[in-house]
Amino acid sequence: MSVIDRIDGNINVAILTVSDTRTKETDKGGQLVQQHLKNLNVEVHNDHYKIVKDDIIQIQNQINKWLNTDVDVIITTGGTGISQRDVTIEAVKPLLDKEIEGFGEIFRYLSYTEDVGSRALLSRAIAGTKGRQVIISIPGSTGAVKLAMEKLITKEINHLVHELNK
Repeated sequence: MSVIDRIDGNINVAILTVSDTRTKETDKGGQLVQQHLKNLNVEVHNDHYKIVKDDIIQIQNQINKWLNTDVDVIITTGGTGISQRDVTIEAVKPLLDKEIEGFGEIFRYLSYTEDVGSRALLSRAIAGTKGRQVIISIPGSTGAVKLAMEKLITKEINHLVHELNK
């Protein structure tokens, strides 16, 4: 069974953009995530797309709201850098039951080889599980989103959800 066969609208995805400056109109990273999902016949409902400030409490509160719903996968974009305001990883990591270390490792490798070269060492990305849900946090730049969605997330979203629900 291919990814396209299984996804066909059967997976509920929520998108959380973390930014002090973006709006739904200017959130190119979040829009790109939605476009990649739409190409797989996954529609993101309006209440499953939010933007919050770079604040641990706001990030965790929104993720926790979705953890108590039928959302299968939560994808966060932004707030993954090394500046003082970038706290997405610090917000997400304590929520996880199990970290999927390979996601961050492969994302950085692909970033190095296919996108930003040695600047990839600054890249922080994380994925893991909470109960039967997957949380994936990626940088918010369109290059990072495109890379993560095309090379990792769309290829493995089906398998991740299947493994948590078998």
